[in-house]
Amino acid sequence: MMDICATYQRKLEDDQISPPLAAILTLTELCASSTAGTMFELVKALNEGADALNQSSTNAISLNAGCELFIAFVTLFPHDSASFSDLKMELVKQGETYVRQALTYRQKIGELAVDFIKDDSVILTHSYSRVVMETLLLAHRSKRISVFVTEARPRGLGVKTAEALTAAGIPCTVILDSAVAYAIEKVDFVLVGSEAVVESGGLINAIGSLNIAIIAKAANKPFYALAESYKFHRLFPLSQYDLPSHNPRILSFPTPGEMAQAAENQMSSASPGSRSASRALSSITQEEIAKNNPDVDYTRPDLISLVFSELGSLTPSGVSQYLVGMFAG
Repeated sequence: MMDICATYQRKLEDDQISPPLAAILTLTELCASSTAGTMFELVKALNEGADALNQSSTNAISLNAGCELFIAFVTLFPHDSASFSDLKMELVKQGETYVRQALTYRQKIGELAVDFIKDDSVILTHSYSRVVMETLLLAHRSKRISVFVTEARPRGLGVKTAEALTAAGIPCTVILDSAVAYAIEKVDFVLVGSEAVVESGGLINAIGSLNIAIIAKAANKPFYALAESYKFHRLFPLSQYDLPSHNPRILSFPTPGEMAQAAENQMSSASPGSRSASRALSSITQEEIAKNNPDVDYTRPDLISLVFSELGSLTPSGVSQYLVGMFAG
């Protein structure tokens, strides 16, 4: 029997495969190995597989976008296959073909977005995004650009972005997440990737994206999001707490019992009479902070100037219209 979670993780080992595409490829394998004899049984098996993937991930938003897209495709797929097994093989073939095509989307988005980048632009980006990297590298070939990169705690992926840009010869500086308002006056526009673009036209991305969007709006600087269409997701969050990734442990306060236990553990780790013992109660690790904070946040559509996808440059309302049409069949 297929281990769907192991298959998904294996797909992610390819650095070019993002979570939505890994989910699509995983479900195509599930489709190929399924013993389902009817469309109802197949869709049921795919939904169960999607649920298993969702439960195995702490942040399944972009993963769910891929699952949702493939299951909608299976449900709406027109066919005249001679047998159901032939139909399943055709679905697998179409799924694999889609992923091959989808791997070209970053190049297309980059070519579109580069037209909005002027010579000598100073750009602010957040965390790490494959499509943003593609765009910046394309821009560097024909234009002079400089990039501010946020540190992007707790994952710290801004350092990965800065290292890649530096290796390509693009001038960049890593700034603290808390220094965005300080740096924004030097910036021409903000360019970020996405975990998902939702039905409202809003953006789900690495935590801190909302802060940057609010600051950019106040400073009258454009805030551009780059997103492949397979990251368009039928969600309609009204607040941060409507995100599927939210759970009660985020931003929670410790109980008196937990505080007492933490104090006891910290005091026991310090030698008696040492200076560290007197400071033990204030010792909080970055790992503990990360566990109590969200990985992603939701940026409202009114804070987003444009969304660039392989479909074109869309306003947030244009994303909404596309999603309605796509899932209406």
